[in-house]
Formats: sequence, structure tokens, C-alpha cells
Amino acid sequence: MIDPLILLAFFPAALALNLTPGADMIFCLGQGLRSGPWAAIAASGGVAVGGMIHMTLAGLGLGAIVAAVPWAFDAIRWVGVAYLLWLAWHAFRGEQDRPETPAKPPKAAFRYGLIVNLTNPKVILFVLAFVPQFVVPEAGPVLVQFLIFGAIIAVGGFIINAGVGIFAAGAGRKLARGSRMLGWITGSIFAALAVRLAIMEKT
Repeated sequence: MIDPLILLAFFPAALALNLTPGADMIFCLGQGLRSGPWAAIAASGGVAVGGMIHMTLAGLGLGAIVAAVPWAFDAIRWVGVAYLLWLAWHAFRGEQDRPETPAKPPKAAFRYGLIVNLTNPKVILFVLAFVPQFVVPEAGPVLVQFLIFGAIIAVGGFIINAGVGIFAAGAGRKLARGSRMLGWITGSIFAALAVRLAIMEKT
């Protein structure tokens, strides 16, 4: 359905996007530090699913509503800020460093990754600016093309973000030995993401 030449042009662009450090990568890194490799993998899965939801919305044309209505953008943005600050607060409390407190399960990490991605309106605005350059309406249903491109980005992002999180998990185990440093590091990551989301502009 999609011209192979278009796919050849899209793959390196998608790879460059996945390799660029951003909120999703940093979040998965934080989950790896905080709760280990399986949490990092699960968080990456949540981010990937969130990305596919954004792609679906964009393909259906609903993303244009978010881009055009300022209060919708701001409402989603501030929900994301509040959620990240809530995660930072719990990390600063250092509960994950107490022996009797188990690491966050992968199920929770998946949910965190999904929510963080969905409450970042910058993602859907980027999708609306980036993906349409490769969509050819005459080639078939626009939604299907969005989903194909979205799957390429989601799979690549999952592999790279999971890899970053797994690498961070090894460092996290070392930092966790007799230290509350891990809680402060992950809390600072979440807080920094919240500040980044709060001060970002719509365009």
C-alpha cells in the first residue's frame, strides 16, 4: 500500500526520532533506575501503546482539535505535570529504598508509561507535523498509513527506550545499596520532566 521509497525515507527519520533523548526515554530510564529491567521494559511498552493511540487519533483527525483548541492542550499538559509531580513526590519519599518495600511491578510501570505519554500533548502535535509528510491519500486509507508509520516508530522506540532502561537498571542496583540516592535521582528525573512539560510552548 505504501510506496517502498517512502518507507525507505521514513525509516531513518523514525530512527533519528527514536534515538533523540526526550521525555519518554528519560521516563523509561527513571523506571529502570527505580524498579529494575522488567519495569523499564513495561514502561517502554506503555509509551509505545500511548504513541499508537496518538497515531490513531491523528489518523482520525481528532488530533487537529487538540492542536486548534488552546484550552484542550493546556488541560492535558497540566494533568501531565500533576502526574509527574506525584511520581516525583513518591520517589523523593524513598519508599523504594526500604527493604520491606518491593519494587514497582511491571504492570504499574506500563500504566505510568502510558499515562505519561498520553498526557504529553506535544506528542500528538509532533505526529500531526511529522507523519503527514509521508502520507499519500491516493495510496489508500489515511488511517491505515498513520498506523503503519506509528507501528514503525512504536517498535523502534520500544526497543531503544527499553534498552536505555535496562542499562539504567544495572546502575540502579548499585546505587540502591545502602543509599537513598536512587530515590533522589528518580525523583529529580520526574520533577525535571514536570517542569519541562509545564514551561513548554504549544509550537
